[in-house]
Amino acid sequence: MGGCFCIPWEPSLSWGPGKETSSKDPAISTEIISLSENKEKCFLPQNMTPDLTLSFSVKSRSRRCVNGPLQEAARRRLWALENEDQEVRALFKDLSARLVCIQSQKAQFLITFKTMEEIWKFSTYLNLGYVSMCLEHLLFDHKYWLNCRLVEDTEIHVSVDDKHLETIYLGLLIQEELFSFSAGHFFCRATCSMAQPAEKEGEYLTLCKNELISVKTAEGEFEWEGVSLVTGQRGLVPVSALEPLPLPFHQWFLKNYPGSCGLSRKRDWTGSYQIGRGKCKAWKEYEREEKDELNFHQGESIEIIGFVIPGLQWFIGKSALSGEVGFVPTRNIDPDSYSPMSKNSTFFSDEERCSLGVPGSDRKAECASFLHTLAQTDITSVYRLSGFESIQSLPNDLSASQPEGFKETRPGGAWEEHQAVGSRQSSSSEDSSLEEELLSAASDTYHLPEPDDLDDPELLMDLNTGQEEEEAENFTPILAFLDHEGYADHFKSLYDFSFSFLTTSFYSYSEEDELVAYLEASRKWAKRSHMTWAHARLCFLLGRLSVRKVKLSQARVYFEEAIHILNGAFKDLSLAAALYINLAAIYLRQRLRHKGSGLLEKAGAMLVCLPDREYSAKSELDVVAYVLRQGIVSGSCPLEARACFLAVRLLLILGRHDEVLPFAERLQLLAGHPPTLDAAATILSFLYDKKYLPHLAVASVRQRGTQSTPAMALPIWQVHLVLQNTTKLLGIPSPSWGEVSALACPALRQALGACEEQVDQSTQRTLCLILSKVYLQHRSPDGAIHYLSQALMLGQLLSEQEAFESSLCLAWAYLLASQAKKALDILEPLLYSLKETESVTRKGVVHNLLGLALQGEGRVNRAANSYLWALNRAQEARDVRNQAVALANLGHLTLKSWTQQPARDYLLQAVQLYSKLQASMETDMELVQVLLWLAQVEVYRRQLASGRFCYEMALLFGLRHQHLKSEYIPCCWDALEISVRRHFFLCPISSHLIRVPALRSGQLQVTKTLCHFYSSVSPSPEACITYHEHWLALAQQLRDREMEGRLLESLGQLYRNLNTARSLRRSLTCIKESLRIFVDLGERDKAAEAWLGAGRLHYLMQEDELVELYLQAAIQKALKSEEPSLALRLYEEAGDVFFNGTRHRHRAVEYYRAGAVPLARRMKAVKTELRIFNKLTELQISLEGYEKALEFATLAARLSTVAENLICATVC
Repeated sequence: MGGCFCIPWEPSLSWGPGKETSSKDPAISTEIISLSENKEKCFLPQNMTPDLTLSFSVKSRSRRCVNGPLQEAARRRLWALENEDQEVRALFKDLSARLVCIQSQKAQFLITFKTMEEIWKFSTYLNLGYVSMCLEHLLFDHKYWLNCRLVEDTEIHVSVDDKHLETIYLGLLIQEELFSFSAGHFFCRATCSMAQPAEKEGEYLTLCKNELISVKTAEGEFEWEGVSLVTGQRGLVPVSALEPLPLPFHQWFLKNYPGSCGLSRKRDWTGSYQIGRGKCKAWKEYEREEKDELNFHQGESIEIIGFVIPGLQWFIGKSALSGEVGFVPTRNIDPDSYSPMSKNSTFFSDEERCSLGVPGSDRKAECASFLHTLAQTDITSVYRLSGFESIQSLPNDLSASQPEGFKETRPGGAWEEHQAVGSRQSSSSEDSSLEEELLSAASDTYHLPEPDDLDDPELLMDLNTGQEEEEAENFTPILAFLDHEGYADHFKSLYDFSFSFLTTSFYSYSEEDELVAYLEASRKWAKRSHMTWAHARLCFLLGRLSVRKVKLSQARVYFEEAIHILNGAFKDLSLAAALYINLAAIYLRQRLRHKGSGLLEKAGAMLVCLPDREYSAKSELDVVAYVLRQGIVSGSCPLEARACFLAVRLLLILGRHDEVLPFAERLQLLAGHPPTLDAAATILSFLYDKKYLPHLAVASVRQRGTQSTPAMALPIWQVHLVLQNTTKLLGIPSPSWGEVSALACPALRQALGACEEQVDQSTQRTLCLILSKVYLQHRSPDGAIHYLSQALMLGQLLSEQEAFESSLCLAWAYLLASQAKKALDILEPLLYSLKETESVTRKGVVHNLLGLALQGEGRVNRAANSYLWALNRAQEARDVRNQAVALANLGHLTLKSWTQQPARDYLLQAVQLYSKLQASMETDMELVQVLLWLAQVEVYRRQLASGRFCYEMALLFGLRHQHLKSEYIPCCWDALEISVRRHFFLCPISSHLIRVPALRSGQLQVTKTLCHFYSSVSPSPEACITYHEHWLALAQQLRDREMEGRLLESLGQLYRNLNTARSLRRSLTCIKESLRIFVDLGERDKAAEAWLGAGRLHYLMQEDELVELYLQAAIQKALKSEEPSLALRLYEEAGDVFFNGTRHRHRAVEYYRAGAVPLARRMKAVKTELRIFNKLTELQISLEGYEKALEFATLAARLSTVAENLICATVC
């Protein structure tokens, strides 16, 4: 994981001209420390808690301040999660942290860590911005995600104490190394230069300030054994001179990819310089020491071939005077003389950016097919049922979920939100255009030269045709082919990763040894003939074959021979790079760094500085690791970023996906904040999905979408990835059945904007249909209308079928939005256009929708006529389901017209037809609605038994598509099924229809109706409680805390009415549960009433010691609410507990006289005061306190006179 902390001190070596120490011994500074000095505080134990406070605030980007309403909504949501924190714990587990507690009032989480890996991963997600995005997933519901403007304008700011986080990290680092089973070691920087004491020469390590050391921990010791990563020397180091590396990625990488980097202690410049290109000037002359180096004088202009990167000792340059090419020491040029690239540039060309091919990106056709499947609708063949007006009347519906900025839309209307996205992308494109132009210009200087001829020569060698004797003419073709001076395109297959040259150019050999023998013979002839380029290339091929057989020493001899033959020639840069890098990889593998330290540095420069170079071997990863180690040691962020990019690229090519993540995350972190590398973010989303981290997968795609440009628009496969992961967050196995989470809306809108840029009309329309489906799913038809208007416009451009389908979808959305007039404007012309068509089903579908629109307009006769036309068309097509829907719509229409008998007949026929259909979620939900209408008819007819059966049968058919606990299902289902069949069905019901999984959305409406039925229409306390319990279970599944609290309150009352010991105990449990919820939700009034209810129950249960406690708590809550009327009511009700009881009745006096009366007088509530005095009079008489009774009666008489006068004054 590529994480880092937000630590103020970032270790880096500020190397530059004129800042070197004494030339005699640059390793020893005047800043010498004594071993007797006090230890530094970095290793001293800190008296700090191991827990970390994570605070958040919801801010508006446009206003640059806290968004008050959203902040309060987030806090309330958090408050509701305090006592049921499983969801929060699961989220922080994905974020590699452990939740300690939630502090909703402070908008804080308290988290902790047990291992260094946990804190590393968490700090990575924190700095990448994923923690804040994941908190959005947790704290905001679908209303937020459907409001596109709000999502774009909102961001959650997360803050932690960086120093505390660093302290926890250091503590875990030391703890893990001290108590590890093997000898623990970690990496530090020297806080100051240190020389060896004269009396202990050779025992201690000589260090420069900021030098990196690997140290072995030893508990209780003041000196630890260390190894310098710069020189490889070993010795003792005082603990006081060490400071652990603060970046976990550096600790992880240096431990898992061990080795030294061989940097010179001469302080070459790195500092804040960036990657450079173009031309530079030499500030100091240089006389080459090797043939592959470049001679130049002070002030000479040098053309940079490729790029120069701070932290590397070499780059490849071309003398402007001599035209020679060779390695140039970085320390000898003026870093201000070249053209710097952007601060966070790690890609040198578009080809390199595209080379980060992520598995899954080649599945465009598959993902597009999935989206088309998800967008499919049956509206052109299946009738729609009436009764949809309930979408506007549910209490928890979206009333303000229409995306901000959505205006009334029509086909062909402007897409305001998408134009905003487009303008933002255009702006981003303009900002980057200058750099892309410069990159393009610079690329001419380092791209390999094109061949002179247009047709590449081919080499096809049949090894069976050669004579046994080695004659020169047998090798002429291959020698002539390979002895081309410089690079040609047909040599590309020599250097590629798959080694395709051997398979495409040689055949008729049974074993690879035959090929090796032939190439070896060719090498000898090339050597004899002084054919330099052929000789070098043959050595290279033989070396690669030796590496493939793991004959590294033999391969090393071949590569060294090739480099010696070339004698510093760089005309074929690909060959030179492949030779240097392959040989360097062998030196590292065989631990021969001492033999080729110079070559290692030059190989690293070729690997990193030359763009568009193809990998030639798996072992190049060793060289990449060597260069990355250099970047860490030298403190060069550009070099570290470039090395991370190369590691990601190579590991993806090798298919080692599990190893990519740390490098990809570090690369993204080095890109700055906010991260700007679309390619790295794309890789991260793929890897998080592979590791089943849905929150992080969605967050990485969202972050990529906010930063992407038109050239790097959100691809379709990533939309597919988001859809899959958002359904994982919902706990649903697959989105193929059609349900789409609102959390996917930002990605869908981003992809829609990209399709507009690419003029992909088919995918555009598909995305519009999916977005409209999301809005309809969440009962927000206005939002759906916006996208369906665009889908209609696109459908008209694509085909007649798609235009017809889009027209019906838009008309249906208008009906759901109670805009029947606009639906008629679409449907009437559509019906007229179908006069010439022979499609019976199409006509029937339009007639049915037209009937719904006319019914919405109140035109009953025309609506009935349209339904009858639709019924006739369905009968012609022998479509049973459409016949059932048409009959049900006729029944509902007549029911609303108060004609009960025809309504009953139509609905019974519809139920009979539904019983013939194969069970499915859609038909079950339609049948539920029809049964509810039929029950309503029976209740109007006072046929309560039949009405009850219909209601309960409706619930039974609602219990089909998700499992519920059996205790919530009434025990009479078998008898119920038999009775309903006997009452209404004319054909038997299939046995599979009686199984009882559940669909919550359908059940909720039916359960509400049953609760009303058993409480008001046909009272049955036991049945009413049963269905309230079921309703409560649904509320808990829907995570609707407010509904849950209200239902618990109602259940408490229902159980109390039964007045048994068991029911009172259950009532108390319900009341206390509701109390906890109301406290969580911050509803003080409800909480106060729940306290009072609990006190009343304790009185009824004769638990007198708790009664006063709960009553006083209720009154205190009421007084804090600053609503005197609530406090007055609760004072009176608290007194009523004792007044209406049989024990301790005298306690009512203090609540009436000392509490309620003063409040009533202050509020001038004369009637309430009169009622209380009457109660006091009655109470005192029963307690034989006749004097007090007389006093209260007198006051009551006076108040009654005042009350009469007030009434008279009001009448007058």
